[in-house]
Amino acid sequence: MIQKRIAQWAVMAIAVPLAAAGARRLSHTLEARRGPSGVSRLLTKGADFMRPQKAKRRRFW
Repeated sequence: MIQKRIAQWAVMAIAVPLAAAGARRLSHTLEARRGPSGVSRLLTKGADFMRPQKAKRRRFW
């Protein structure tokens, strides 16, 4: 039971950010070679969905 939780934590803490960084890097490489395309935009949106660059700040006033 606890091993399953540790595995889930490892996926969320390590694999998801690495996948987002890989998608973002691949998107930039594709855009540099061939210009903007639907695939590069989709990769960027996917990376933003998995891990946004900046967190939204909440204002309390």
